[in-house]
Amino acid sequence: MDQTLDISVVVPLYNEEESLPELTSWIHRVMVENRFSYETILVDDGSNDRSWAVIQELARENSRIRALRLNHNYGKSAALDTGFHHAQGQVVITMDADLQDSPDEIPELYRLIRKEGYDLISGWKKKRYDPISKTVPSKFFNRVTSWMSGIRLHDFNCGLKAYRHQVVKSIDLYGEMHRYIPVIAKWNGFGRIGEKVVEHRARKYGSTKFGWQRFVYGFLDLLSVMFVTRFKKRPMHFFGSLGTLFFMIGFAIAFWLSFEKFLGVHKREVVDQPIFFLSLVAIIAGMQLFLAGFLGEMITQSNNRKTDYIVAERI
Repeated sequence: MDQTLDISVVVPLYNEEESLPELTSWIHRVMVENRFSYETILVDDGSNDRSWAVIQELARENSRIRALRLNHNYGKSAALDTGFHHAQGQVVITMDADLQDSPDEIPELYRLIRKEGYDLISGWKKKRYDPISKTVPSKFFNRVTSWMSGIRLHDFNCGLKAYRHQVVKSIDLYGEMHRYIPVIAKWNGFGRIGEKVVEHRARKYGSTKFGWQRFVYGFLDLLSVMFVTRFKKRPMHFFGSLGTLFFMIGFAIAFWLSFEKFLGVHKREVVDQPIFFLSLVAIIAGMQLFLAGFLGEMITQSNNRKTDYIVAERI
């Protein structure tokens, strides 16, 4: 793989035909002014407007533009994952296609990765121009994610980020996992994560793609990230610990009831006491959790395949 490029700019997009010419021109100007060797990777996530036609025209005018069109709308995580797979730059910059992220931030982001030694720099949109329906859920998730992950960032979901090349090659994204890339990176061993205040601009074209369903999906994906990153390679540690706890509680209750019966403390039969059946449930649940742990270990060892997204066309 060609590692001579300074920067790869990965731009996931969905129905952004109006903003693309201005965005790519802006990126090109910044790169030329700072003498960066670069590529811009536009990932069309199944747009149903003229985005792909616009991209084809832009690619003919600028040889630094590479483009991938997914065969339908998989979501932002899939688009980013596809872009990461094809990125060749030593530093990978991601930004949204709606012109709310400023390419003028790229030189400083590059410097923080290459000169300061960070693995990942996340943008912080300290002053935002988004509607309240987007900012309130975002603030909630940022606080919860920071608390659960131990990563002190103000804006996990900012589209403007910079990565060391090795980071993007080590992570797999799906669902709404793009919100939690810093968490995934940390658990993959890339712990030097920083934050930079970046300019956030008002949307110039189109409308936000944010919907309330992402509020629910994002929360579920947060739980998935926290579980998978901690126990992906050691599922028995999770299921086995719970299984041991349930089994020991159930066994202790059953033993105590039998001991009391032996001493004559209770005249009722052991099986006539409701708590005895609770102990049986706990014992059975403990054994099932153990079995789940063993199955998880077997799956971990045998299934290491990466999800592939279908690219319909490329330039």
